[in-house]
Amino acid sequence: MVNLNKIFSIKGMHCASCVGVIERALKKTEGIIDANVNIATETASVNFDPQLVSNDIIFSVVANAGYKALVIEKDTEKEKISKSKELDSLKFKAFFSLFFGALIVWGSFPGLVNYSPALLQNYLVQFIIAIPIQFWAGFSFYKAAIPALKNRTANMDTLVALGTSVAFFYSAVVTIFPEFIAKSGLETMPYFDVSTIVIGLILLGRYLEARAKGKTSEAIKKLIGLAAKTARVLRDGKEMDVPVEQVQIGDILRVRPGEKIPVDGVITEGESSVDEAMVTGESMPVDKEKGDSVIGSTINKSGSFLFKASKVGQDTMLSQIVKLVQEAQGSKAPIQRLADTISAYFVPIVIMLAITTFVVWFDFGPSPVLLKALLNTVAVLIIACPCAMGLATPTAIMVGTGKGAENGILIKNAESLETAHKINTIIFDKTGTLTKGKPEVTDLVPLNKYSKENVLALAASLEKGSEHSLAEAILKRVAEEKIELSEIKSFKAISGHGIEGIINSQNIFFGNRRLMLREKIDVNIAENQIQLLEKEGKTVMMLGIDRKLGGLIAVADLIKDTAKEGVEALEKLGIEVVMVTGDNQRTADAIAGQIGIDRVIAEVLPQDKEAEVRKIQAEGKIVGMVGDGINDAPALAAADIGISMGTGTDVAIEAADITLVNTDLRTIAKSVKLSKRIMSTIKMNLFWAFGYNIILIPVAMGALYPLFHILLNPIFASAAMAMSSISVVTNSLRLKGAKI
Repeated sequence: MVNLNKIFSIKGMHCASCVGVIERALKKTEGIIDANVNIATETASVNFDPQLVSNDIIFSVVANAGYKALVIEKDTEKEKISKSKELDSLKFKAFFSLFFGALIVWGSFPGLVNYSPALLQNYLVQFIIAIPIQFWAGFSFYKAAIPALKNRTANMDTLVALGTSVAFFYSAVVTIFPEFIAKSGLETMPYFDVSTIVIGLILLGRYLEARAKGKTSEAIKKLIGLAAKTARVLRDGKEMDVPVEQVQIGDILRVRPGEKIPVDGVITEGESSVDEAMVTGESMPVDKEKGDSVIGSTINKSGSFLFKASKVGQDTMLSQIVKLVQEAQGSKAPIQRLADTISAYFVPIVIMLAITTFVVWFDFGPSPVLLKALLNTVAVLIIACPCAMGLATPTAIMVGTGKGAENGILIKNAESLETAHKINTIIFDKTGTLTKGKPEVTDLVPLNKYSKENVLALAASLEKGSEHSLAEAILKRVAEEKIELSEIKSFKAISGHGIEGIINSQNIFFGNRRLMLREKIDVNIAENQIQLLEKEGKTVMMLGIDRKLGGLIAVADLIKDTAKEGVEALEKLGIEVVMVTGDNQRTADAIAGQIGIDRVIAEVLPQDKEAEVRKIQAEGKIVGMVGDGINDAPALAAADIGISMGTGTDVAIEAADITLVNTDLRTIAKSVKLSKRIMSTIKMNLFWAFGYNIILIPVAMGALYPLFHILLNPIFASAAMAMSSISVVTNSLRLKGAKI
């Protein structure tokens, strides 16, 4: 039985400690191989053995840890309504707590109390007001803290529940048993304002944080919203509108001007101009004609056309893009491990610091020692929430990967994102990457009394059984000149050399110089012509007939319009650019010269590309490999970062770490810039998150009191804690406006 990997929605998480609690609980469960919990996406990716583990077991494990797991809702509208209700409930509880907490502050805070009604100054009234705030509005803290304690773990809710409970229950004792407190020599002053306002501010912080986090996933929502709802299908000679879910592979569909193309396919009749910006990031519409591919959810601008559906449902490019972005947003970057490791020990350490604070203030603090010990302990518990640490990395990754998707950059996972900003060398495969991949025959040179027609016919007869990219150019030329092809026997493809076969009892060889040398066919009679063509950047293929050179066919693959600018953009970032190709050195140098690439590795067999990548890595370089073909897959996988052109094969895309949906080579530099911006944002977030705790925990413990007689009120501690989380999310949201 194959292990399953499922993504579950997790409710009730508020900090990095929550993540650690759930991950540890899941990983300890028999049958669960791995678990990856993400606070920003509020999901858990669980890899498990379905024979030992079911959804119900996962739900139970998460529930025992103090949280709630759900199967992710496929109905996006229903999910939107559910999240909206959660936000509304959170907002109501926050403002309820703050409003009634403010009334308690008015009736108890020095200075304000002189202007408050006598009713609000009554401790019993304050107690009654505080009860629903503590146990209704603040119920979520207890709901998560109690199961966590049962499992001998602690999280942010543990800190809040402990801190507010200390303030509330002390105040309750003061209110109900004032004589007992007075006999102890303490001031009979309750602190309901602390417990209520702290709960209100934390809930308000969570509400604002949840709203901000919702904006981090806007890119995914936009992508999902792009999908067409209906399609016009031709069935039984009639056109009919059907839901897009009912479209099947092989269906013929009509698209009229202004309509969305419902699914992926190939045009069978008509021509048009298609706006693909929402998927590829390319701003200019693309002209399409019969035989061209179209992408589902893009917009038909002008003509009407028919096309045959080739990919539907979850297989369409848009669905694959959404899947890739979701997986990237749910993954963890190596830099996040630092925050996760610290958070795992953070809450227990904070509880120990809080106990230490109480003991020190109670034993050595000024009068009233118990009150000051209690308030400082509460301040430590509240200020030390590791929320900001937990949000620092995933929020930046969510916004950044969404920004990438809008620009036609699909990042497979957070680890790739973190590596991409370190790249200092990028290797380009030539054919189909730097060039358009659609070569044309430019020169026909017959030799040894053969005619141009003979050379072209023999070469094309061999090439009709070949999958080489140059075969298409030769066959296209034959079709244009209406030359008849011959039957071929004993066809054989020789990797990295060419092809051979028998035509009319003649042994025919067609390929590069290596093939001619191998078959001992003398090419000296055409050496000058070969060199001249190669200097022009053309690929020269040679035709051998019964061990004699019968002719030359020169083919040129046009350079992409954005190749030169793409290379210049990378060099401006200080990245060395290398071109690798199977062409001979002279041809390769000519093409590289046109683009502006200085380092060229020529005459590389397809299977040797991976070795070339490893050689450059051995120089101490962090290598990015750009390719699009099946034979590029090993090299893409071997590179530190594999970058695949989205127009390439599924195998190349699967092997790559970054996929460029469009063909604009300037996007490669954009992807590196994006990685640098995201990593810069993550580092800034972590700096402020760690700095906040390092600076303010000692302040909450009373470090400033000996010199300045300053103590941190728990109310201000809760406000500062809420603002730290909001500031991290807001800083991540700045990536949405980043120019790359």
